[in-house]
Amino acid sequence: MKNGVISGWSQGAGTVLIALTLTCSAGAQTRRFERHFNVQGKPVITVQNATGRIQVRAWDKSEVMVSGQKASASVEVDTEQVGNRIEIATHVVSENASPDALRADYEISVPTESELQVRSDSGNVTVDSVHGDMSFDTVAADLSLQDVEGYLMIKSIGGSTVCTRCAGRLDATSISGNFQLLQPSMENVRVQTSSGNILFDGGFMNRGIYVLKNYSGTIEVRFSSNDSFDVRATSLYGHVVNQAPVVPDRHKMPPQTPANGLAQSLFGSMNDGRAKVELSSFSGTIKISKRE
Repeated sequence: MKNGVISGWSQGAGTVLIALTLTCSAGAQTRRFERHFNVQGKPVITVQNATGRIQVRAWDKSEVMVSGQKASASVEVDTEQVGNRIEIATHVVSENASPDALRADYEISVPTESELQVRSDSGNVTVDSVHGDMSFDTVAADLSLQDVEGYLMIKSIGGSTVCTRCAGRLDATSISGNFQLLQPSMENVRVQTSSGNILFDGGFMNRGIYVLKNYSGTIEVRFSSNDSFDVRATSLYGHVVNQAPVVPDRHKMPPQTPANGLAQSLFGSMNDGRAKVELSSFSGTIKISKRE
């Protein structure tokens, strides 16, 4: 009898365990999604997500594939195709859900020549090898761009941005976010942040314009001996640290004298002064450093 009771209990526990496993597996499957859209030419993909991971990568197919997983039934993933435009959005269907339950993660494959419009509150956004105009509007989401090309527009409140081997044009603003531009091939760069740091580590293109501004924090520009640029750097209540062998402005442009007599500033040319570099801060430190 005793063995029989134990055996019966074991069989019952095993049945419950199997049922729970199947239930969990079914729940995970219902939270996963995958959708395919045939496109032509240069499609436009828009993504709206409150929190989670968004990964976009280029491939050589004339198709947009959207896959991923949502954290719970408190959110729904809606997709729609209108001609060559694909819209992807995460909608909250339960107002009382915890923040973790509202997460949705996306993996999106797009043709190389695609345009992107991404809005995300928190999490992170990664884009790899897409060659098209892009806009990003984030609150606290971190942004990582790699081997992209096009006109890039970035607006953030606190998320950081790392742009590696980016080409084209960049227009970016933030309140407290940091910006790192690594090995860029960009002819027009305008970056402004209030309390964040800015790092530009790459070559300056002929006739390129590079404008970097902040209120506080550090602006660092790294150069090589072959770079050619005019530089104007001013920090009203901070410091300007320069390692570039600049000479008086070769183009005879009159320097803009800061209103504050205590301001630190640098005006001059390196080599032929072909690019234009403007660095300005209210109380931060500006560094012009030789690349190792």
